[in-house]
Amino acid sequence: MIRPLPPTRRALVRFAALAGVAGLTPGLAGCVADGLVTGSAVPERQSAFDVSPVLLVATTRKPVGNPPKSPYFSSDRGRGLSFAEVRLSAPDRSLLGKVSSAISDDWGVVSVPKVESGAGAAAAFAQAAFGRDVLIYVHGYRESFQSAALSAAKLSDGIRFRGASALFTWPSAAATFDYGYDRESALWSRDAFEDLLKALANSPSGGRINIVAHSMGTLLTLETLRMLRAEAGEAAMARIGAVVLAAPDIDIDLFTNAVERMGPDVAKITVISSTNDRALELSGAIAGGVVRAGAADRERLEALGVRVADASDYGGGLINHDLFLSNPDVQGVVKRAISRGGGGA
Repeated sequence: MIRPLPPTRRALVRFAALAGVAGLTPGLAGCVADGLVTGSAVPERQSAFDVSPVLLVATTRKPVGNPPKSPYFSSDRGRGLSFAEVRLSAPDRSLLGKVSSAISDDWGVVSVPKVESGAGAAAAFAQAAFGRDVLIYVHGYRESFQSAALSAAKLSDGIRFRGASALFTWPSAAATFDYGYDRESALWSRDAFEDLLKALANSPSGGRINIVAHSMGTLLTLETLRMLRAEAGEAAMARIGAVVLAAPDIDIDLFTNAVERMGPDVAKITVISSTNDRALELSGAIAGGVVRAGAADRERLEALGVRVADASDYGGGLINHDLFLSNPDVQGVVKRAISRGGGGA
């Protein structure tokens, strides 16, 4: 007799099957409303990446090699925070690039010249971003350093961000069956992320700190902001511009508690949700069946005081978990949130 897989294992197997066949989400016909404004696709304009494709990276991953060598940062947990300025290659947008399969149409990591680890890493990051608004992308479950860096580049380029583009990357195992390791690694990274935000908030440059977090990265972000508010106070939180939580993979009860502790800073938060997000459906099954915040009803989320962009009717893909990276209209939600927060998009 063949025994059925336990629920958690079945959910992970199903997730693996879905992940293997999911393609790019088609473009949306129409626009995504964020509760106040309905906009169209993000218009073309110059971004900082057009001038210098450099990504500021803060990470709790273990560096690979000294000097750094590919893949630059592993899935292992490092010793505290590390900082690096990562050189990127931009996609070829010429006519030749669009028709030739031999030319890359995506972002790529070219090199990581050096890595600074230890007590000075957060200050080095703040110095590199000095005088500019910052957009920090915090990735989700099942991401390598390389994939997270490319997502950060796509996000910043997609909204044509004009400040310093950055990535906070934590030690995801980048494997379907390591959901537990990823969640613990994300929570383990809270102190380091808080140190980074404190360094940026204490910088005299005056720039805004905008955060876009995806999936499991939203748990890390909310927990860190709650710590920052409790320990560094309103002065630090005043430097936070927009906080966009895309498809938050957080138990709705935990999400509610975290948001309620944010006080008036809850007004900075925009949630991009979808009730047909298959990845969140499966992570909910893994985590005990409680609905995830990113798949909750719009009314339930709005009652907490956050802005909500409900993308339920706009996803044409199988999983619908990363529309903020693939769809211009959803990217428009991110852009407007940053504009409201006084950031540099």
